[in-house]
Amino acid sequence: MHDVSNSSAAPVLEACGLVKTYVSGLRRLEILNGVDVQVAPGESVSIRGESGTGKSTLLHLLAGLDQPDAGELFWDGQRVAGAAQRGRFLGMVFQSFYLVPELDARGNVLMAARINGRVGRAERERADELLGRVGLADRGHHVPSQLSGGERQRVAVARALMNQPRLVLADEPTGNLDEHTAESVIDLLLGLCAETRTALVLVTHNPSHAARCARQLTLHEGRLG
Repeated sequence: MHDVSNSSAAPVLEACGLVKTYVSGLRRLEILNGVDVQVAPGESVSIRGESGTGKSTLLHLLAGLDQPDAGELFWDGQRVAGAAQRGRFLGMVFQSFYLVPELDARGNVLMAARINGRVGRAERERADELLGRVGLADRGHHVPSQLSGGERQRVAVARALMNQPRLVLADEPTGNLDEHTAESVIDLLLGLCAETRTALVLVTHNPSHAARCARQLTLHEGRLG
């Protein structure tokens, strides 16, 4: 098990012995082989690894989007048995944005609140505030097709933070962006998470982005180290 740095608080995220295998024809592929990781409240952790090592698989397990073959997952000390609490506990940022094309930027940010069953005045004000924080105060009524790639990812960052989550999981969030835009999105993501004391797990192939996190891990042969 990895030590949690700079905090005596209980981990916001804890994975113990996660195993994931896939069957391809007659072959059994062991993607994750007993992954252990802890993330402290407010801590930023990067995960790197070669293509095909299982980084996205691991993130999907940590998000409760997929189930491990073995091992346990805890959010704020509670064993994750279902996905009911996901919308309040964590936010996610993906490489491909996953914005709803028919909704404007404000509507996409508010989708996170709709999933939790509440969109009132306070939620609309928070969505507008977040769009302002990500530099899109004047773009709230633009649909994704009217936004650049960097602007779409900024909307996705705002959406991830909409419900004031304890944890943000980001899966190659700059993979579809040019270098300059990627740097600005990483600045934004790290800055907002630090400001709000939101823990961050960043999966990235970019060594300079990884190095900006408080702790750097590598996924190799199914284990984190």
